[in-house]
Amino acid sequence: MPAAQTGKQPAARSSVPRTAAGQDGEDHPSFFGCFEQDASGRFSPDRLLKVLRQAGILTDDPRIAETVANLDRPAPAPAEPLLLSAEEFAAATRRNRGIIERAARGELAVPDFPALVEDLRRIHQEVRADRTGAVAAYIPQLARVAADQFAISVCTVDGQRFSIGDAEVNFCLQSVCKTVNYCLTLEEHGPDTVHRHVGREPSGQGFNELTFNKAGLPHNPMINAGAIMSCALIQRELDAADRFDFVAETWKRLAGGRGVGFNNSVYLSERNTADRNFALGYSMRERGAFPPGTDLLATLEFYFQCCSIEVDARQLAVAAASLANAGVCPLTGDPVFSARTVRHCLSLMSSCGMYDFSGEFAFTIGLPAKSGVSGALMLVVPQLMGIAVWSPRLDAQGNSVRGIEVCRRLVECYNVHPYDLLTGTGAEAGKRDPRLKRQQSAIEGIVGLCLAASQGDLNEIRRLAACNVPLGATDYDGRTALHLAAAEGHRDTVDFLLSMGVDPQPVDRWGGTPLDDANRSGHRRLAQQLADAAGPPRNAPGAKQ
Repeated sequence: MPAAQTGKQPAARSSVPRTAAGQDGEDHPSFFGCFEQDASGRFSPDRLLKVLRQAGILTDDPRIAETVANLDRPAPAPAEPLLLSAEEFAAATRRNRGIIERAARGELAVPDFPALVEDLRRIHQEVRADRTGAVAAYIPQLARVAADQFAISVCTVDGQRFSIGDAEVNFCLQSVCKTVNYCLTLEEHGPDTVHRHVGREPSGQGFNELTFNKAGLPHNPMINAGAIMSCALIQRELDAADRFDFVAETWKRLAGGRGVGFNNSVYLSERNTADRNFALGYSMRERGAFPPGTDLLATLEFYFQCCSIEVDARQLAVAAASLANAGVCPLTGDPVFSARTVRHCLSLMSSCGMYDFSGEFAFTIGLPAKSGVSGALMLVVPQLMGIAVWSPRLDAQGNSVRGIEVCRRLVECYNVHPYDLLTGTGAEAGKRDPRLKRQQSAIEGIVGLCLAASQGDLNEIRRLAACNVPLGATDYDGRTALHLAAAEGHRDTVDFLLSMGVDPQPVDRWGGTPLDDANRSGHRRLAQQLADAAGPPRNAPGAKQ
């Protein structure tokens, strides 16, 4: 690669493993350099917590619990801020050094977390004006929920969190519970056994249709019939109370250790209006779909109870992030599910998770998701983050109107659709990569452009142009694609760049132009072409000043 393309090198990382940093009693200058000090070299706990909060690491994060407890001390005087010496600061942060340093250095999953927060605030403000749709009316208790409540919550695989709106209001999981119940069946029995009782194809029908596949089985675990089958497979040897506790405890683990609730009113209301679900259960029993010895009524009761588990948007976002993180909760490191189980679950969420809107959702959004008639929507961006949206107004398919619109706008902002990679960066639609630091995407585009120009790779230059990479952009040394193409004698590339309106005489940091590069390298015809494009010298008679 030409020297002009190298630019600044990223700061070297500490050679000390993150998990070991600070645990041996050593204090590393690189860590202290992440935080602002006063004139006497003291550190502000408030400043530390602000840095963490901006990075998305909140004070209730169990990974920094010891540091937060150590910093909770009175100031020396009421009017004076608390400041710590280097030794006190090191002692307070030592056990949580790894996550603190990564956050301060911008090395977490979403480096520019404030930009994501800003986008989520904007999306929430814009989408909340949409008052179309209606609450679920077929379950009386859900029909009484205040329709205009609206929350968005996000958690990355590194535990960065942000919530806006009614994020602390509890709501029932309803069909969102189907994801975790399916994972539990896979963990207990394996996919071969599970799929002897439930299929894995989209039904093409509503979530509660009386329809089965050619083998007489539920089409998939994400519709009511399949979810009832999942409940028939979970911990069959336990009694009813222990089975429910098992599922509730799993949700607690996925959500970072915060206990979930249970809405008995919704449970009773759902059970009393469950004629269709009873019909599905009896139809499956008639077809011999259940495992031998299944107690149908107990299975249906268990299903209604799972649907009535309550969480808030913050908990659901952490649970979604646990799925994005291959089954490991990002806040606790608890491996709730195996990566193999999560892979199977996300596959079916992608194809079947949004009722009979699943195909359209896969086309426009492209990410695994699961909705519920409570207005909950759980979206998973694998290896990046989980997002929860709660808004009770539903469309004709039973999906949250605002929830789907939030997903649309996120995919418009960020190149998180799985097939955005086919266009390189998604930049042709103005998208950004949340995995990159601020301006990193633009910098990489310019570096790629300069490399392609130096190699005469016109196809790659055309692709980058389609992705809105400015063809006249300069690297750290002021070098442009035209400089490099001229220096290497790539006439087709020079022709293309000039035809696209690129300035024919940009000046690099040494005062050199593409014409100078062409002359220096002996490319006479190319030099003449550049001279003609540039016109008469600026100091020549008749030249425009």
